[in-house]
Amino acid sequence: MKSDRLLRRALDLEFLSAEEGEFLFEHVPTPELMDVAHSLRMQQKPDKVVTWIIDRNVNTTNVCVANCKFCNFFVPPLKEGHPNAYVTSIEVYREKIEEMMRYGGDQLLLQGGHHPELGLSFYTDLFRELKSIYPDVKLHALGPPEVAHICKIEGKTHREVLEALIEAGLDSFPGAGAEILSDRVRRLIAKGKCTGVEWLEIMKVAHQLDLTTSATMMFGHIETLRERFDHLVSIRDVQAQKPENANGFLAFIPWPYQDEGTILKNVKGIRNEVSGDEYIRMIAMSRIMLPNIINIQASWLTVGKSVAQICLHAGANDFGSIMIEENVVSAAGAPHRFTANGIQDSIREAGYTPQLRTQKYEYRELPVEIEEQVINY
Repeated sequence: MKSDRLLRRALDLEFLSAEEGEFLFEHVPTPELMDVAHSLRMQQKPDKVVTWIIDRNVNTTNVCVANCKFCNFFVPPLKEGHPNAYVTSIEVYREKIEEMMRYGGDQLLLQGGHHPELGLSFYTDLFRELKSIYPDVKLHALGPPEVAHICKIEGKTHREVLEALIEAGLDSFPGAGAEILSDRVRRLIAKGKCTGVEWLEIMKVAHQLDLTTSATMMFGHIETLRERFDHLVSIRDVQAQKPENANGFLAFIPWPYQDEGTILKNVKGIRNEVSGDEYIRMIAMSRIMLPNIINIQASWLTVGKSVAQICLHAGANDFGSIMIEENVVSAAGAPHRFTANGIQDSIREAGYTPQLRTQKYEYRELPVEIEEQVINY
């Protein structure tokens, strides 16, 4: 297998196989991968703009039956109840949304545990109430595993549940819970979540309903290198099947597993050993393997400012959110934080122009009068 020929095909926006992607990752030096990925980025996004967003991740509940071995956030449902269990109240949503708006945010990322007693009506009632109070706030909510869980509770199809959520106010759909789309991996690290096939099928239905989505990959745990590249090919294949006028997967976000305090680390001995160089290489390969997904996001939350800045020269064109609030990944040891000023300064330091965006990658102006977020480590 010749790497030069494969890279030329990539520059022509051809789809490489998982085997070919794995070969490039194993044999091509980092600077060369970065150069090809950056050329593709400039071919697909021919500007010096790096986008970012202000939003807040609020968890609907921390009660969960999925039993993910990389998650320190959830509490199990017990008959007598768990002392730390909660379902977020409207009063708390009000407080958090109004603080987000003071910081200039306009989007609520709503995710939570697989609560065994929270069905479709809970979410549709919640979405309608939030939209009635804050009609201009966008709801970027749930994800394929939550939809699969609701379908199981209600005995409804993926389409029926997604249509009901959209009618209640769902604006866009995160690519959460993908982890690695190999069922071998999923059985070992997230047995209670939907299969990889079901994750992909739910995204196909979302695209048919013209619901803008993203896709993710959490790597650096028990997966093989081939399983990473099979994951990328599966994401690309679903994107290739979207209706012509749908956005489909508007962004792809890979990040390394965070191991602090997790069952995977403490019981199974699985550590996060992803280096900065390996992460940069995965960003570059994401751009190379996904020519039909226009936005590649660097996960500064998990890899830090310096590595994320280098990723902007390795195929990434987006810096994601300032993360006013994020609980799940942070609970496993992700220590990094940004303010609105800090994220813009970091983008400029890397040689790019920062541009605030919406979840649909529409540009928006930064509000003139906003409070600067105070970070508490």
